[in-house]
Amino acid sequence: MKEQIEKLFAELESLKAATAKEAEEARVRYLGKKGEITKLFEEFRNVDREMKKEFGKKLNELKQAATAKIEELKASAETSSASEGPKQDLTMPGEPLSLGSRHPVSIVRKEIVDIFRKFGYDVAEGPEIEDDYHVFEALNFPPNHPARDMQDTFFVSSGHLNPLLLRTHTSSVQVRAMEKMDLPIRVVCPGRVFRNEAISARAHCIFHQLEGLYIDENVTFADLKQAILLFAREMFGPETKIRMRPSYFPFTEPSAEVDVSCNICHGEGCNICKGTGWLEILGCGMVDPNVLEASNIDSKKYSGFAFGMGLERIAMLKWQVNDLRHYFENDMRFLKEFSTAIEV
Repeated sequence: MKEQIEKLFAELESLKAATAKEAEEARVRYLGKKGEITKLFEEFRNVDREMKKEFGKKLNELKQAATAKIEELKASAETSSASEGPKQDLTMPGEPLSLGSRHPVSIVRKEIVDIFRKFGYDVAEGPEIEDDYHVFEALNFPPNHPARDMQDTFFVSSGHLNPLLLRTHTSSVQVRAMEKMDLPIRVVCPGRVFRNEAISARAHCIFHQLEGLYIDENVTFADLKQAILLFAREMFGPETKIRMRPSYFPFTEPSAEVDVSCNICHGEGCNICKGTGWLEILGCGMVDPNVLEASNIDSKKYSGFAFGMGLERIAMLKWQVNDLRHYFENDMRFLKEFSTAIEV
Protein backbone atom coordinates (compact mmCIF):
# COMPACT_ATOMS: atom_id res chain seq x y z
CA MET A 1 0.00 0.00 0.00
CA LYS A 2 2.87 2.31 0.77
CA GLU A 3 4.24 1.84 -2.77
CA GLN A 4 0.81 2.50 -4.27
CA ILE A 5 0.47 5.74 -2.30
CA GLU A 6 3.91 6.97 -3.42
CA LYS A 7 3.10 6.00 -7.02
CA LEU A 8 -0.16 8.01 -6.95
CA PHE A 9 1.65 11.03 -5.45
CA ALA A 10 4.06 10.91 -8.39
CA GLU A 11 1.18 10.65 -10.92
CA LEU A 12 -0.56 13.64 -9.39
CA GLU A 13 2.56 15.79 -9.69
CA SER A 14 2.79 15.13 -13.43
CA LEU A 15 -0.99 15.16 -14.05
CA LYS A 16 -2.18 17.55 -16.80
CA ALA A 17 -5.54 18.42 -18.38
CA ALA A 18 -6.06 20.67 -21.42
CA THR A 19 -9.84 20.89 -21.10
CA ALA A 20 -12.48 20.81 -18.41
CA LYS A 21 -13.55 17.42 -19.74
CA GLU A 22 -10.08 15.97 -19.16
CA ALA A 23 -10.01 17.44 -15.64
CA GLU A 24 -13.33 15.75 -14.87
CA GLU A 25 -12.04 12.45 -16.22
CA ALA A 26 -9.03 12.76 -13.87
CA ARG A 27 -11.34 13.35 -10.92
CA VAL A 28 -13.34 10.22 -11.72
CA ARG A 29 -10.12 8.21 -12.17
CA TYR A 30 -8.73 9.12 -8.75
CA LEU A 31 -11.65 10.22 -6.56
CA GLY A 32 -14.68 8.56 -8.14
CA LYS A 33 -16.59 5.66 -6.55
CA LYS A 34 -14.28 3.23 -8.31
CA GLY A 35 -11.26 5.54 -8.35
CA GLU A 36 -7.70 4.63 -7.36
CA ILE A 37 -7.74 6.54 -4.07
CA THR A 38 -11.20 5.22 -3.17
CA LYS A 39 -9.91 1.66 -3.57
CA LEU A 40 -7.02 2.38 -1.16
CA PHE A 41 -9.49 3.58 1.48
CA GLU A 42 -11.34 0.26 1.10
CA GLU A 43 -8.09 -1.70 1.51
CA PHE A 44 -7.27 0.40 4.58
CA ARG A 45 -9.79 -1.71 6.53
CA ASN A 46 -7.45 -4.70 6.29
CA VAL A 47 -4.35 -2.89 7.56
CA ASP A 48 -2.93 -4.01 10.94
CA ARG A 49 -4.07 -1.92 13.86
CA GLU A 50 -0.57 -0.66 14.72
CA MET A 51 -0.11 0.55 11.10
CA LYS A 52 -3.51 2.29 10.66
CA LYS A 53 -2.35 5.62 12.09
CA GLU A 54 0.58 5.91 9.67
CA PHE A 55 -1.31 4.76 6.57
CA GLY A 56 -4.43 6.77 7.50
CA LYS A 57 -2.39 9.96 7.62
CA LYS A 58 -0.79 9.19 4.22
CA LEU A 59 -4.16 8.42 2.62
CA ASN A 60 -5.72 11.67 3.85
CA GLU A 61 -2.72 13.63 2.52
CA LEU A 62 -3.08 11.83 -0.82
CA LYS A 63 -6.81 12.59 -1.08
CA GLN A 64 -6.24 16.26 -0.21
CA ALA A 65 -3.45 16.52 -2.77
CA ALA A 66 -5.62 14.90 -5.46
CA THR A 67 -8.56 17.22 -4.71
CA ALA A 68 -6.34 20.32 -4.85
CA LYS A 69 -4.66 19.20 -8.08
CA ILE A 70 -7.93 18.51 -9.88
CA GLU A 71 -9.40 21.89 -8.80
CA GLU A 72 -6.24 23.53 -10.15
CA LEU A 73 -6.63 21.70 -13.45
CA LYS A 74 -10.28 22.71 -13.78
CA ALA A 75 -9.51 26.39 -13.12
CA SER A 76 -6.66 26.32 -15.62
CA ALA A 77 -8.85 24.68 -18.28
CA GLU A 78 -11.63 27.30 -17.81
CA THR A 79 -9.14 30.17 -18.09
CA SER A 80 -7.67 28.66 -21.23
CA SER A 81 -11.11 28.19 -22.76
CA ALA A 82 -12.10 31.80 -22.03
CA SER A 83 -8.89 33.16 -23.54
CA GLU A 84 -9.60 31.35 -26.79
CA GLY A 85 -12.69 33.51 -27.28
CA PRO A 86 -16.26 32.59 -28.19
CA LYS A 87 -16.81 29.58 -30.38
CA GLN A 88 -19.68 31.18 -32.32
CA ASP A 89 -19.15 33.43 -35.33
CA LEU A 90 -20.00 36.95 -34.19
CA THR A 91 -20.44 38.11 -37.77
CA MET A 92 -23.48 35.87 -38.20
CA PRO A 93 -26.94 37.50 -37.85
CA GLY A 94 -28.33 37.42 -34.33
CA GLU A 95 -31.58 35.89 -33.23
CA PRO A 96 -34.47 37.61 -35.02
CA LEU A 97 -36.50 40.06 -32.93
CA SER A 98 -40.21 40.30 -33.58
CA LEU A 99 -41.15 43.74 -34.88
CA GLY A 100 -44.12 45.65 -33.56
CA SER A 101 -46.84 47.25 -35.63
CA ARG A 102 -49.00 50.31 -35.56
CA HIS A 103 -52.37 50.05 -33.86
CA PRO A 104 -55.20 49.50 -36.38
CA VAL A 105 -56.81 52.82 -35.37
CA SER A 106 -53.49 54.60 -36.02
CA ILE A 107 -53.22 52.90 -39.41
CA VAL A 108 -56.72 54.07 -40.39
CA ARG A 109 -56.08 57.57 -39.06
CA LYS A 110 -52.92 57.93 -41.14
CA GLU A 111 -54.63 56.57 -44.24
CA ILE A 112 -57.56 59.00 -43.92
CA VAL A 113 -55.30 61.98 -43.18
CA ASP A 114 -53.15 61.13 -46.21
CA ILE A 115 -56.25 61.03 -48.41
CA PHE A 116 -57.43 64.46 -47.33
CA ARG A 117 -53.92 65.92 -47.54
CA LYS A 118 -54.09 65.11 -51.26
CA PHE A 119 -57.25 67.24 -51.41
CA GLY A 120 -55.43 70.17 -49.80
CA TYR A 121 -56.50 69.73 -46.17
CA ASP A 122 -54.19 70.54 -43.25
CA VAL A 123 -54.26 68.78 -39.86
CA ALA A 124 -55.51 70.68 -36.80
CA GLU A 125 -55.44 69.46 -33.21
CA GLY A 126 -56.80 70.70 -29.90
CA PRO A 127 -56.93 69.83 -26.18
CA GLU A 128 -58.79 66.78 -24.92
CA ILE A 129 -59.85 68.67 -21.77
CA GLU A 130 -62.00 71.44 -23.18
CA ASP A 131 -64.42 74.06 -21.94
CA ASP A 132 -68.16 74.06 -22.42
CA TYR A 133 -68.02 76.98 -24.85
CA HIS A 134 -65.86 75.25 -27.48
CA VAL A 135 -67.55 71.85 -27.15
CA PHE A 136 -71.18 73.02 -27.03
CA GLU A 137 -72.06 76.70 -27.02
CA ALA A 138 -69.99 77.80 -30.02
CA LEU A 139 -71.45 74.85 -31.95
CA ASN A 140 -75.03 76.04 -31.50
CA PHE A 141 -75.73 74.05 -28.30
CA PRO A 142 -77.33 76.70 -26.05
CA PRO A 143 -77.69 75.91 -22.33
CA ASN A 144 -80.41 73.35 -21.59
CA HIS A 145 -80.70 72.53 -25.29
CA PRO A 146 -82.09 68.98 -25.77
CA ALA A 147 -79.26 68.17 -28.19
CA ARG A 148 -76.85 68.15 -25.25
CA ASP A 149 -78.55 64.96 -24.08
CA MET A 150 -77.28 63.22 -27.23
CA GLN A 151 -73.81 63.17 -25.67
CA ASP A 152 -73.40 62.01 -22.07
CA THR A 153 -70.46 64.09 -20.90
CA PHE A 154 -67.63 63.59 -18.41
CA PHE A 155 -67.27 66.90 -16.55
CA VAL A 156 -63.90 67.75 -15.00
CA SER A 157 -65.22 70.81 -13.18
CA SER A 158 -68.70 72.24 -12.80
CA GLY A 159 -70.61 74.91 -10.95
CA HIS A 160 -69.52 77.88 -13.07
CA LEU A 161 -70.50 79.42 -16.41
CA ASN A 162 -67.86 77.66 -18.53
CA PRO A 163 -67.08 74.28 -16.92
CA LEU A 164 -64.24 72.03 -18.06
CA LEU A 165 -65.01 68.63 -19.55
CA LEU A 166 -63.57 65.78 -21.58
CA ARG A 167 -64.47 66.66 -25.14
CA THR A 168 -67.29 64.58 -26.57
CA HIS A 169 -66.32 65.26 -30.20
CA THR A 170 -63.44 66.79 -32.14
CA SER A 171 -65.77 69.52 -33.43
CA SER A 172 -64.26 71.69 -30.70
CA VAL A 173 -61.05 71.73 -32.76
CA GLN A 174 -63.07 73.13 -35.68
CA VAL A 175 -64.18 76.01 -33.47
CA ARG A 176 -60.59 76.78 -32.50
CA ALA A 177 -59.57 76.60 -36.17
CA MET A 178 -62.30 79.10 -37.12
CA GLU A 179 -61.17 81.42 -34.30
CA LYS A 180 -57.47 81.42 -35.19
CA MET A 181 -56.96 80.50 -38.85
CA ASP A 182 -57.22 82.78 -41.84
CA LEU A 183 -59.89 82.12 -44.44
CA PRO A 184 -60.29 79.98 -46.45
CA ILE A 185 -60.08 77.10 -43.97
CA ARG A 186 -59.58 73.51 -45.05
CA VAL A 187 -58.64 71.17 -42.15
CA VAL A 188 -59.15 67.70 -40.75
CA CYS A 189 -59.18 67.23 -36.98
CA PRO A 190 -58.29 63.73 -35.71
CA GLY A 191 -58.33 62.95 -32.00
CA ARG A 192 -59.57 61.01 -29.02
CA VAL A 193 -62.99 61.76 -27.49
CA PHE A 194 -64.90 60.63 -24.40
CA ARG A 195 -68.52 59.86 -23.61
CA ASN A 196 -70.12 58.30 -20.55
CA GLU A 197 -71.45 55.20 -22.27
CA ALA A 198 -71.65 51.54 -21.28
CA ILE A 199 -68.86 49.52 -22.89
CA SER A 200 -70.07 46.90 -25.35
CA ALA A 201 -69.22 45.41 -28.73
CA ARG A 202 -70.65 48.54 -30.41
CA ALA A 203 -69.86 51.31 -27.92
CA HIS A 204 -67.03 52.50 -25.68
CA CYS A 205 -66.42 55.40 -23.31
CA ILE A 206 -63.24 56.27 -25.25
CA PHE A 207 -63.03 56.35 -29.03
CA HIS A 208 -61.45 58.29 -31.86
CA GLN A 209 -62.93 60.68 -34.40
CA LEU A 210 -61.75 62.51 -37.45
CA GLU A 211 -63.69 65.59 -38.52
CA GLY A 212 -63.25 67.84 -41.52
CA LEU A 213 -64.05 71.49 -42.12
CA TYR A 214 -64.00 73.58 -45.30
CA ILE A 215 -64.99 77.25 -45.27
CA ASP A 216 -64.72 79.61 -48.23
CA GLU A 217 -66.87 81.73 -50.45
CA ASN A 218 -69.60 79.96 -52.44
CA VAL A 219 -69.18 76.52 -50.85
CA THR A 220 -72.24 74.38 -51.59
CA PHE A 221 -73.74 71.03 -50.62
CA ALA A 222 -72.59 69.73 -54.01
CA ASP A 223 -68.99 70.40 -52.93
CA LEU A 224 -69.63 68.41 -49.76
CA LYS A 225 -71.09 65.49 -51.67
CA GLN A 226 -68.15 65.42 -54.09
CA ALA A 227 -65.59 65.54 -51.25
CA ILE A 228 -67.27 62.60 -49.48
CA LEU A 229 -67.51 60.60 -52.71
CA LEU A 230 -63.82 61.12 -53.50
CA PHE A 231 -62.86 60.09 -49.97
CA ALA A 232 -65.04 56.97 -50.05
CA ARG A 233 -63.54 55.80 -53.35
CA GLU A 234 -60.00 56.43 -52.11
CA MET A 235 -60.72 54.54 -48.88
CA PHE A 236 -62.92 51.64 -50.00
CA GLY A 237 -62.21 51.29 -53.72
CA PRO A 238 -62.99 53.07 -57.01
CA GLU A 239 -66.34 51.30 -57.47
CA THR A 240 -67.72 52.56 -54.12
CA LYS A 241 -71.06 54.38 -54.18
CA ILE A 242 -72.48 56.67 -51.53
CA ARG A 243 -75.96 57.69 -50.44
CA MET A 244 -76.92 60.58 -48.19
CA ARG A 245 -79.86 60.44 -45.78
CA PRO A 246 -81.35 63.53 -44.08
CA SER A 247 -80.32 63.82 -40.44
CA TYR A 248 -79.92 66.37 -37.63
CA PHE A 249 -76.86 67.92 -35.99
CA PRO A 250 -77.03 71.21 -34.05
CA PHE A 251 -73.99 72.67 -35.83
CA THR A 252 -74.93 71.89 -39.45
CA GLU A 253 -78.00 72.67 -41.56
CA PRO A 254 -78.91 70.83 -43.70
CA SER A 255 -77.37 67.67 -42.24
CA ALA A 256 -76.98 64.15 -43.59
CA GLU A 257 -75.80 60.66 -42.70
CA VAL A 258 -73.59 59.04 -45.34
CA ASP A 259 -73.62 55.35 -46.28
CA VAL A 260 -71.22 53.57 -48.62
CA SER A 261 -71.98 50.52 -50.71
CA CYS A 262 -70.86 47.37 -48.90
CA ASN A 263 -67.44 46.37 -50.19
CA ILE A 264 -67.98 42.80 -48.99
CA CYS A 265 -71.13 41.86 -50.92
CA HIS A 266 -71.00 44.75 -53.41
CA GLY A 267 -74.57 45.76 -52.61
CA GLU A 268 -76.07 42.26 -52.73
CA GLY A 269 -76.64 42.05 -48.96
CA CYS A 270 -74.64 40.17 -46.30
CA ASN A 271 -74.35 39.85 -42.52
CA ILE A 272 -71.88 42.75 -42.38
CA CYS A 273 -74.34 45.23 -43.90
CA LYS A 274 -77.32 43.40 -42.38
CA GLY A 275 -78.70 42.60 -45.80
CA THR A 276 -79.09 46.23 -46.88
CA GLY A 277 -76.04 46.51 -49.14
CA TRP A 278 -75.04 49.76 -47.36
CA LEU A 279 -72.74 50.68 -44.47
CA GLU A 280 -72.96 53.91 -42.48
CA ILE A 281 -69.60 55.74 -42.22
CA LEU A 282 -70.09 59.38 -41.21
CA GLY A 283 -72.30 62.39 -40.57
CA CYS A 284 -71.98 65.71 -42.38
CA GLY A 285 -73.72 68.93 -43.36
CA MET A 286 -73.39 72.60 -44.19
CA VAL A 287 -72.01 74.65 -41.30
CA ASP A 288 -74.86 76.46 -39.52
CA PRO A 289 -74.65 80.27 -39.93
CA ASN A 290 -74.87 80.62 -36.14
CA VAL A 291 -71.63 78.61 -35.81
CA LEU A 292 -69.88 80.86 -38.32
CA GLU A 293 -71.07 84.03 -36.57
CA ALA A 294 -69.94 82.68 -33.16
CA SER A 295 -66.39 82.63 -34.54
CA ASN A 296 -66.72 86.08 -36.15
CA ILE A 297 -67.05 84.77 -39.70
CA ASP A 298 -69.49 86.63 -41.94
CA SER A 299 -72.13 84.01 -42.76
CA LYS A 300 -73.48 86.17 -45.62
CA LYS A 301 -70.12 86.08 -47.39
CA TYR A 302 -68.77 82.69 -46.39
CA SER A 303 -70.22 79.21 -46.22
CA GLY A 304 -68.77 75.81 -45.52
CA PHE A 305 -69.31 72.17 -44.81
CA ALA A 306 -68.22 69.82 -42.03
CA PHE A 307 -68.12 66.06 -41.63
CA GLY A 308 -67.13 63.63 -38.91
CA MET A 309 -66.45 59.91 -38.66
CA GLY A 310 -65.47 57.39 -35.99
CA LEU A 311 -62.06 55.86 -36.72
CA GLU A 312 -62.93 52.61 -34.94
CA ARG A 313 -66.04 52.38 -37.14
CA ILE A 314 -63.96 52.77 -40.31
CA ALA A 315 -61.43 50.23 -39.04
CA MET A 316 -64.25 47.77 -38.25
CA LEU A 317 -65.56 48.10 -41.80
CA LYS A 318 -62.11 47.92 -43.36
CA TRP A 319 -61.04 44.74 -41.55
CA GLN A 320 -64.45 43.29 -40.63
CA VAL A 321 -63.81 43.45 -36.87
CA ASN A 322 -67.05 42.70 -35.05
CA ASP A 323 -66.19 43.94 -31.53
CA LEU A 324 -65.09 47.49 -30.67
CA ARG A 325 -63.46 46.32 -27.43
CA HIS A 326 -60.64 44.57 -29.33
CA TYR A 327 -59.10 47.96 -30.08
CA PHE A 328 -58.57 48.70 -26.37
CA GLU A 329 -57.55 45.33 -24.89
CA ASN A 330 -53.94 45.28 -26.20
CA ASP A 331 -54.19 41.59 -27.05
CA MET A 332 -50.98 40.85 -28.98
CA ARG A 333 -52.69 38.09 -30.96
CA PHE A 334 -55.15 40.67 -32.30
CA LEU A 335 -52.62 43.46 -32.89
CA LYS A 336 -50.20 41.19 -34.79
CA GLU A 337 -52.89 40.71 -37.43
CA PHE A 338 -52.20 44.28 -38.61
CA SER A 339 -48.40 44.07 -38.97
CA THR A 340 -48.80 43.49 -42.71
CA ALA A 341 -50.98 46.61 -43.05
CA ILE A 342 -47.97 48.93 -42.55
CA GLU A 343 -46.26 50.34 -45.58
CA VAL A 344 -42.55 49.47 -45.57
